[in-house]
Amino acid sequence: MPHKMTLTGSATGPLREYDRYVAFDMREKGSPSAPKGLKKSTFISYTVFVAKKAFNKTGLTKKSIMHEKILVQGEPTLDIPIDECPGEIGIICFQITVLPNKNDKEANESKDKKEAQQEVAATKQEEKQEPVAKEAKTVQPEGKETPVQEKKAAPQKKQQPIQPKGTKDVVSFDDIIVPEAFLKTRPNPVKTEEVIEFVKRTGHLDKPLTIEKGSKVLKDGYRRYIVAKTMKMDKVPVVYDYQE
Repeated sequence: MPHKMTLTGSATGPLREYDRYVAFDMREKGSPSAPKGLKKSTFISYTVFVAKKAFNKTGLTKKSIMHEKILVQGEPTLDIPIDECPGEIGIICFQITVLPNKNDKEANESKDKKEAQQEVAATKQEEKQEPVAKEAKTVQPEGKETPVQEKKAAPQKKQQPIQPKGTKDVVSFDDIIVPEAFLKTRPNPVKTEEVIEFVKRTGHLDKPLTIEKGSKVLKDGYRRYIVAKTMKMDKVPVVYDYQE
């Protein structure tokens, strides 16, 4: 029966790819003690041969194999050509596993411990609050609600956004049609910047735009149209060119 071997560590050399398998070198410390009269063994070098299919399942790459700690189980072999097996012993691998990093393991344990402590603390807090809640129910008198509760129950009116003086309507910015004559002009940048600053301070335009009722073609206020576009306003205040 062939001798089984188990190695742990990281690759000491680059990954080498062949037709159906990959190979890499590892090394392990020798025995810490040796019989009297014999030298203590130093490092023993191994060359590990793994089937490509088994290696790909580990998720290891040419770079990561130099940094990840791995466990290799296999059988020693003497049938590999010397140029493919620079290690002292060749290992035919039948199982390769990536071992968890010590720092990651400690971090996960610390996280689990912290979550467990938080869960215990939350349970204790609930137990403390429960009697208070019961007392609050018994203190509350039957009958009419208190003025504070009635005030809270009253529906609140939705505050309408402030619009400039003279606004007759508020329409969607995308519905406004700009004539080509306006598009060929360029409003005074200084005055345009003043309107932008006004919008930033107040939240609305300084004056409404003038549009044609029905067609919604812009008749006046191209500068404010540009400002509304710059400030990404969905709705704009308008007056109509004529009133029906």
